[in-house]
Amino acid sequence: MTHAVDIAILGAGAVGQLICRQLTVAGMNVGFIGRSALEASQQVLSFTPLASADDHQQIQAIPYSVPILTADALDNIRLVIVCVKAYQVLDALSPLLKQLPNQCHILLLHNGMGPHLALAPLIDTQTNGRGLSLGTTSQGVLRQAAWQIKQTGQGLTQLGHFTGEELTEHYRNALLAAIPNSEWVDAIVPCLWQKLAVNAAINPLTALYQCPNGILAEPDFSGMINSILDELIMVAAHDGVSLDKSFLHDRVYQVIRLTAGNFSSMHQDIAHQRRTEIDQINGYICDRAQAHGLSAPVNAELRVRVKQLAV
Repeated sequence: MTHAVDIAILGAGAVGQLICRQLTVAGMNVGFIGRSALEASQQVLSFTPLASADDHQQIQAIPYSVPILTADALDNIRLVIVCVKAYQVLDALSPLLKQLPNQCHILLLHNGMGPHLALAPLIDTQTNGRGLSLGTTSQGVLRQAAWQIKQTGQGLTQLGHFTGEELTEHYRNALLAAIPNSEWVDAIVPCLWQKLAVNAAINPLTALYQCPNGILAEPDFSGMINSILDELIMVAAHDGVSLDKSFLHDRVYQVIRLTAGNFSSMHQDIAHQRRTEIDQINGYICDRAQAHGLSAPVNAELRVRVKQLAV
């Protein structure tokens, strides 16, 4: 029943569908926010779980139904999880802020950084008591068709408070219970910078050189990766976030090894002639550098080159 839904997901991509599946299995009342009244009121999703290494039998897809909510069905929503592309966040969410109830909390769960800074002024605690939380997830999931996903890997999910009213204990506990390998962290922004470092090193290079992640382990790329990280660490420090170079370097190369055969999201965006999130990844480093009167020439060059590819 759509009237019972109190958690809404904005963005029905691979991650949005996976989070929906996990919350649904945990007994949460979840629905997707539809784009228009023309969308069906119910949608059947197909989910193929992750096969374990010693499991040789065929893993069957599990169908499950979720409601699609239109604007007039948002009165009971207390938590919106935003899973759209980073560059879509403001356009997708801003109109909804007027329609969502005052007690509704917003959780951003997307690649890259930036929308949280633009959204924060709209989360005004004095007028409506809303709050904004941020998250990052490394869960692997592949979208095989419009409403069909396959889990491809396990990974850490980190969530934390950013501004406004804090997420209630009820919903915080519900998220942590539903999402495997998830944690609530007191300082979420440094976690986002750490994830940004991985994305900033891997995404543009795999897009530019049209290669799987593992190729970046070759010595030819080490200088570029080091320069990307050096600029990021410098800019983060001016934003009040202290990052350890050796930790970030090890993390980047660990991800390169663990996902050696995978193609990054930016590689796939270029391959399918889609808009990339370069402005919210390497571009965010450049924008924050500019805000502090600094320059980040290596990241700036990557931003320009990827944008030229995406034309």
